[in-house]
Amino acid sequence: MNPGFNLLSMMFADVADVDEVDDSDDEEDDEDDGTEVKDENGVLVLTDSNFDTFMEGKDTVLVEFYAPWCGHCKQFASEYEKIAQSLKENDPPIPVAKVDATKSSSLASRFEVSGYPTFKIMKKGEPVEYDGAKNEQAIVAQVKEVAQPDWKPPPEATLVLTKDNFDDVVNNADIILVEFYAPWCGHCKQLAPEYEKAAKDLSQRSPPIPLAKVDATQEKDIAIRFGVSGYPTLKIFRKGKAFDYNGPREKSGIVDYMSEQAGPPSKQVQMVKQVSELIKDGDDAVIVGVFSSEQDTTYDLYLEACHVLREDFKFLHTFSLDLAKLLKASPGQVVMVQPEKFRSKYEKASHTLTIKDSTEVSEVQDFFKKHILPLVGHRKQSNDAKRYTKRPLVVVYYGVDFGFDFRKATQFWRSKVLEVAKDFPEYTFAIADEEDYSDELKSLGLSDSGEEVNVGILGAGGKKFAMEPEELDSEVLREFIMAFKKGKLKPVIKSQPVPKNNKGPVKVVVGKTFDDIVMDTKKDVLIEFYAPWCGHCKKLDPDYTALGKKYKNEKNLVIAKMDATANDVPHDSYKTEGFPTIYFAPSNSKQSPIKFEGGDRTIEGFSKFLEQHATKLSQSKDEL
Repeated sequence: MNPGFNLLSMMFADVADVDEVDDSDDEEDDEDDGTEVKDENGVLVLTDSNFDTFMEGKDTVLVEFYAPWCGHCKQFASEYEKIAQSLKENDPPIPVAKVDATKSSSLASRFEVSGYPTFKIMKKGEPVEYDGAKNEQAIVAQVKEVAQPDWKPPPEATLVLTKDNFDDVVNNADIILVEFYAPWCGHCKQLAPEYEKAAKDLSQRSPPIPLAKVDATQEKDIAIRFGVSGYPTLKIFRKGKAFDYNGPREKSGIVDYMSEQAGPPSKQVQMVKQVSELIKDGDDAVIVGVFSSEQDTTYDLYLEACHVLREDFKFLHTFSLDLAKLLKASPGQVVMVQPEKFRSKYEKASHTLTIKDSTEVSEVQDFFKKHILPLVGHRKQSNDAKRYTKRPLVVVYYGVDFGFDFRKATQFWRSKVLEVAKDFPEYTFAIADEEDYSDELKSLGLSDSGEEVNVGILGAGGKKFAMEPEELDSEVLREFIMAFKKGKLKPVIKSQPVPKNNKGPVKVVVGKTFDDIVMDTKKDVLIEFYAPWCGHCKKLDPDYTALGKKYKNEKNLVIAKMDATANDVPHDSYKTEGFPTIYFAPSNSKQSPIKFEGGDRTIEGFSKFLEQHATKLSQSKDEL
């Protein structure tokens, strides 16, 4: 007989006894201390209070973490009760339990529950991930397998690298993904199960793609060698050469991304028609490497140059003499051709680089980057992050459409921009559809300008400049850019009103006061970027306010916060990709703030962080 169910029966018996002697003064009549385990249709209800007590002495327990509002959980409830009944009939019986993760938040955090329903098979108190089908047959089979006396967890598919094996493994791998992590890092813990699942999938691929991990807190020399400054950091290695990993961080995304990365960075083309069509109707520069054969040494160098930029560029190569003739190229040359719609009398239609055995890989990459954009290109949501990150960026907004019916009008306005762009090679110019960038136009204050064409400049440090609404012609645009060049324009900053009273323990920063408060070189500043609707931000607020009170007498340290949804952050160094995002801006290095990456968002955690990075704390650590 299962001892867990004996204990449960005894607990229920105790409750019954208490009910019977409710009016007595028996000293053993205990009040409910939260450790009672309730039974709902055969499923035991576990909480923060009774979980550990219940798990004592149990070999195997199936636990579902759910949310009351979760549609999938509600739909699965009856199935889960069937699972409970089925496992109750096992010999010995296997307890089946559920945890309301919205109420038992400590348990949800402890077992890194991030979605609902999440199933854990507890084996002697340790969680075993369940990643199978969500049906009775599959779950029962897995639980029974884990319940076997001789069951042992399968070995990790993720390789563990240390200083003893790192170079040997990485240098001999055609491709390998390596995660640099810290054991205490919350994001690393969240990634771990997804990373392991991806490692299992990719290990079964032909040929397999290995995934590995390095504890960067233990292998500090390796972490320093590859510039690891935050966790988790993922890097792709090809025969020992490191490349940044910019892919997804969940199982299927990692698998798809790495499968794509394992292929060659350049696609072979043989037909003249293929390249001709790209030149005629394409949206991006056409890049083709021309080589005599795969044994051509310049071909290997070309591929090596392509690897680093494979996510941002589409690379082609050919061994065809007909294509070489079309491109007016010889073997060992790379040609970049702009699509016909972007050509103008002010620039070359194509550029050619001759690769020699002595050519550096970086030279080839610089060639790609230098000639990828036409003088005035088409900025779109799909190419923005890849093509238009350089600042200053001059953007002309109107109804951009290169379709047959609207191409003439689109090129009419573009031609006016070209006349000016040719004289300012230090700036990047682009046209953009006003509907695609309606939010950006709004931030520039140009949404209701009444003009058919509007102009903005996206400057360095996140600053934005808007041209006063006026009918566009080349001279008007030229005057606007000259005013910008001479520093005569004032940036447009979205900002809440400046607080009249800002004497609280946490300074309120708005767009208009960011430079005065955060960028003040006389003071260190810890700033939280938050969103009013963010639950994590609300939870943090009491501790953050208490932190402000703790350091209120520090004249050289400011604890601050800013509503990032209602204010512009006028400096690119302070990027916010989620909430809350917290930066420390040292007095001596305002353009290189230190991001708070630790999971310990308590007064103690922040204090430790400040003591480590502050430049002007007047109080000693003991006094603090």
